[in-house]
Amino acid sequence: MNNRNRGLRISSMAQSHIMLIIMILLIMFIVGCQTNQSNHQKVESADQLKTALAVANPGDTILLSNGEWKDSELVIKAQGSQDAPIVVMAETPGKVKLTGSSNLKLAGEYVVVSGLHFTNGYTLTAEVISFRIKKDQLANNCRITQTLIENYSHPERHESDYWVGMYGKNNRFDHNALVGKGNKGVTMAVRLDTEESRENGHLIDHNYFGPRENLGANGGETLRIGTSHFSLSFSNTQVINNYFDRCDGEHEIISNKSCGNLFKGNVFDECVGTLTFRHGNENIAESNAFFGNGKPHTGGIRVINEKQKVLNNYGYGLTGHRFRGALVVMNGVPNSPINRYNQVIDSEINNNTFINCDYVQLCAGSDEERSAIPQSTSISNNIFWNEAKNDVFTAYDDISGISFEGNILSANIQSIGSGFEGINSELVQNANGIFGLKNKTVTAGITADFSVVSKEATGPSWYAKPKKRKTFGYGRTIAVEAGANLFDVMKEAEAGDIYSLAGGEYLLEKKIPVAVPITVQSTEGAIIKFEKSNLFVIENGGALQLDGLTIDGVESPDYAGNAVVSTSRYSMNKNYKLFINNCDFRDLDVNHSFNILKVYKNTFADSIMIENSRFSDVSGTILELNQESDDIGIYNAEFVILRNNTFKNIGKEIVNMHRGGSDESTFGPLLFVDHCSFEKVGYGPKNKEDKSFTLHGVQKTIITNSVFDDIKTFDIYHTVGEPITKISDCSIDGSKLVISDNAATLSNLKLAKNANGNDGEKVGYRL
Repeated sequence: MNNRNRGLRISSMAQSHIMLIIMILLIMFIVGCQTNQSNHQKVESADQLKTALAVANPGDTILLSNGEWKDSELVIKAQGSQDAPIVVMAETPGKVKLTGSSNLKLAGEYVVVSGLHFTNGYTLTAEVISFRIKKDQLANNCRITQTLIENYSHPERHESDYWVGMYGKNNRFDHNALVGKGNKGVTMAVRLDTEESRENGHLIDHNYFGPRENLGANGGETLRIGTSHFSLSFSNTQVINNYFDRCDGEHEIISNKSCGNLFKGNVFDECVGTLTFRHGNENIAESNAFFGNGKPHTGGIRVINEKQKVLNNYGYGLTGHRFRGALVVMNGVPNSPINRYNQVIDSEINNNTFINCDYVQLCAGSDEERSAIPQSTSISNNIFWNEAKNDVFTAYDDISGISFEGNILSANIQSIGSGFEGINSELVQNANGIFGLKNKTVTAGITADFSVVSKEATGPSWYAKPKKRKTFGYGRTIAVEAGANLFDVMKEAEAGDIYSLAGGEYLLEKKIPVAVPITVQSTEGAIIKFEKSNLFVIENGGALQLDGLTIDGVESPDYAGNAVVSTSRYSMNKNYKLFINNCDFRDLDVNHSFNILKVYKNTFADSIMIENSRFSDVSGTILELNQESDDIGIYNAEFVILRNNTFKNIGKEIVNMHRGGSDESTFGPLLFVDHCSFEKVGYGPKNKEDKSFTLHGVQKTIITNSVFDDIKTFDIYHTVGEPITKISDCSIDGSKLVISDNAATLSNLKLAKNANGNDGEKVGYRL
């Protein structure tokens, strides 16, 4: 073969090899593209989801079919990548309803879960959503977004669970909504119980934390980061641009119990409680806004521990005092155990603005145990402005360890030393609705362009957030003819309905269950009689308003223990209200212990108000609120208000209220009595305690302009915290009034002669 032919042959072979290589590369490219192409798969059950996850690749999306997923325990474990996470999402956001005993456990790397809705049920596990499957199977670099947990509460009020538990590292929880938790347990918790979950770098942002009712016990926090046991560990969690709306569970809206966390740009809208640096050091609260709007007991920031920073925050209309002040700096316990109160040291509280806030509490909690005053701490360049209140500041102990510099006061506020300047100015609102001072020379406080995250920018985009509305009177008005069967009339009641009764008598053969808020009223003098042990039974979700009625017990059964109104015998995870106005209660004495209100354990009234009403011949107690007798800080009602009423011939107490134990996580109960008269109270044959009032552990008792005539012992026993008792402008038998704390304030009292013929006077703890 000549060289030319050989060259041609070699060239031909080379071309063949090149073509083969190109084909191989092309096949590899096609296969690679097919391998990396996102795969979408729809599943209809937890089992199908498990199967799909077993073969899922980075970039895959698994759609959960729209509809109800009842009792579905979703276990999601997968390995995505930073650029191609595995996504598990609702077919349509919000249309996947997880009901019954459903829950979600998540583990692996780079997994995104989106668009779920937990409702109509409760979890049987410790958490509704958990960023782990087991202690050694954690989620890292994972995300849950656009998800709602709504009223998904255990029916037992004091059965504890969490709604969200975060574990692992670098996870994100964003644009979700947690609304209406009614049972005990933190709404959302960041857990540090393993080394793999510390220094986690989690991001919690743009979430809507919706209304949470007062639990009336410890364990009602909305967000907790860490626990006392791991409180000296760094969590390094960021909580940014979230909206906390009416989160009233307990003292601590946010309970920080770890180190190195950042709380920035969050809004607290009418929340009863505070952002609390409970344990842990080196935390920052920056550029948060607290809107109290005059709602009782709304608070701001509570500072405990070392190297904390409170910078550039805004408070408006905060009314809380003691541990719920607009700004609270605590005393600590010397050489404190890890679960108590560490001393405030090397902390900064600078450039904050408090407008129309009632209380700034320094060295709060000072007592024999909490005696370590703050040290090396600065309060500088803040604005405290309240033209309606002069005594904004309270120092409970030595404040020499706090330096004050450049703080601005409204001219009327009493200063607590140097470092404060009172000035005259006016309030102006910026374009974001935030109040500041018109005086442009003031450089203290927040910046003029301070803004906050909007409610609309938080939570799932598909979720309509609950609006604020009154409890009663927003539904239908239903006219009821005289003599009608009220049980039948009210069995189809809807929330907010008003039943307007014509004059005449109504005889009830059955108890009326109250499962939604209703009003029963009459402008024509309707008289209601009943043949069962109760007239009304307030069920879970119910509330009752009575107006212009006469309640007569003449037809009631001849048994002990009747009651006009009773709560459910079973645990209620929703609070109720009872309002009574311009009503007459009579002849409730067919047998002993006939109460107006009888409550059961694990029920809670956020408010009971009785006004302009008359009570005569009642053999039992008017308000029996003493069923939480375990002495662990739980009680049956928050606010009790008696105004402009008369009580005559009452067999037992007017109010029997009990809150025992030493827990300080709650604020109530609170009792207010004004312009009432009490005659012949406590003389029933079954009143073994010989009491006309029994107030055990009530945190605030205010009694004014009232007359007490021929009553048994009026007993006020103080327990935990800093209880307040004020009795003024009353006529009362001094020999019958017993108060366990001689710090009670008594003024302008007309005291009857005591047993020795002398005027009543303070002797020890007795008047």
